[in-house]
Amino acid sequence: MASASIPVYSSSNNPLENSSSHNASRESLKMEPLADCSLLPGEERIIDKDIIYICPFSGALKGKVFITNYRLYFKSTDALLFAYLSQEKFEENGWSVYKPMEEFRRQGLPNDKWRVTFINANYELCDTYPTILVVPFKATEEDLRKVCTFRSRGRIPVLSWIHRENQAVICRCSQPLVGMSGKRNKDDERYLDLIREANGTAKLTIYDARPSVNAVANKALASYLLHCMLVSEVRTEEATGGGYEGDDAYQNAELVFLDIHNIHVMRESLKKLKDIVYPNVEESHWLSSLESTHWLEHIKLVISGAIQVADKISGGNSVVVHCSDGWDRTAQLTSLAMLMLDSHYRTLRGFQVLLEKEWISFGHKFANRIGHGDKNHADQDRSPIFVQFIDCVWQMTKQFPTAFEFNERLLVTILDHLFSCRFGTFLFNCERARDTNELRSKTVSLWSLVNSDLSFYQNPFYTPESNRVLYPVASMRHLELWVTYYIRWNPRIRQQQQSPVEQRYIELLALRDEYLKKLEELQLSDSSPNSSHLSNSSTPNAASPTQHITHLHTPF
Repeated sequence: MASASIPVYSSSNNPLENSSSHNASRESLKMEPLADCSLLPGEERIIDKDIIYICPFSGALKGKVFITNYRLYFKSTDALLFAYLSQEKFEENGWSVYKPMEEFRRQGLPNDKWRVTFINANYELCDTYPTILVVPFKATEEDLRKVCTFRSRGRIPVLSWIHRENQAVICRCSQPLVGMSGKRNKDDERYLDLIREANGTAKLTIYDARPSVNAVANKALASYLLHCMLVSEVRTEEATGGGYEGDDAYQNAELVFLDIHNIHVMRESLKKLKDIVYPNVEESHWLSSLESTHWLEHIKLVISGAIQVADKISGGNSVVVHCSDGWDRTAQLTSLAMLMLDSHYRTLRGFQVLLEKEWISFGHKFANRIGHGDKNHADQDRSPIFVQFIDCVWQMTKQFPTAFEFNERLLVTILDHLFSCRFGTFLFNCERARDTNELRSKTVSLWSLVNSDLSFYQNPFYTPESNRVLYPVASMRHLELWVTYYIRWNPRIRQQQQSPVEQRYIELLALRDEYLKKLEELQLSDSSPNSSHLSNSSTPNAASPTQHITHLHTPF
């Protein structure tokens, strides 16, 4: 569906309005609901058929199934199941939300320690990295090319975020290719030392997201395969072998393993969670069943790792974060740490920038992890890494209810459209693939939808605090299952409405706006010529209506 969508921001750039008569007839068809099933722009009906659907909650339901070029949609004659927004046209182009140079300038970059490089402008250095990178000022382009050969997939350490006061940085990368023999690379060692020197840190902390046993296994895998002759051809990095930064080679660095499991473990954990919440919730064994999934335990480890990164940065020490290839657990850790450190990312638009930067631009493999356009649902690359990250963000919003400008609706909307393919935001694996497939001209950004009605996603309790660092409690006692996401299709859960406190707060805000409007009207009428005789006839000590109203305060 996303590839067939046409972004519409004004009548001048809408190709549908300038198409042939055939396309015009198709457009007129799309303006009409298809038997109570509204079509999205670019969506066309293929077939519809009367069926009986066996619902796990309601039993047998009569209705009609509609198949279009985008979705399979069931319309019950007995009850409403779904609702869809039709004929979408957005004033804002969501693709312009994230501009790399603007974001780096906001952070105070470049400076005398860090520079912007365009060495990857044609994706020649690393085909899964963005075109604009920030690297140590003293590192030459040739240094970057040499380091590239010693990092998995060529994903060299580059800056993600810098602390304005102490100049400590978060850098992200992939594992070094040390192999079983413990191969060293002087260029890589020197490069990490340049990162350390940039803010005068005595020791550079390297956070390896993996359990230590997994890192050792990665180091041994390729050599073992070669020894057993299990493969006929091994790529250079596999023959060299992955691994981690040893103390003997990286003497000015300390290595910390964070014990976060790989994509396969996370996939199985979510499957177990699905089994205990759908189609029925076994309440009598709920706590033990939830514990057996280990989902919250994984959430805890991810949040705990991000806390360690954020705390190290707050203390003035630069860090390097990586896992195996630097596009799964690495993105979780860097983006969560940046969310804790930088209040800008806790705003509605700032959070969009964070996702565009750390996940989309830096090559999280959305296509592989979600499986868009792939009929093989059992593919071993599938994993809920991004879902897990959004869950971690939700946990933070629960612990700090006034710190985030956005509400739970935004997080649910993001995950809904992670899978919907209605927008192009989460399609393909990397920036290069999106450019090759002209994604920005062929699809609409999710942020076009979100920014068309920001009030719908705003947290009414939000209180801006520019310098506050958030340290959530990474304890099983403080973590919750995100019921309104994972179990929202259970009829009992779906009946839950907005919290009474939030509802009352919104009502009070509306009342405040009403008072302010009346105040403005009274001020205008008081300044008109017809009201002058009223002010002249009033006593000196009498308060005007305006004076009375300005002292009205809505109780919050």
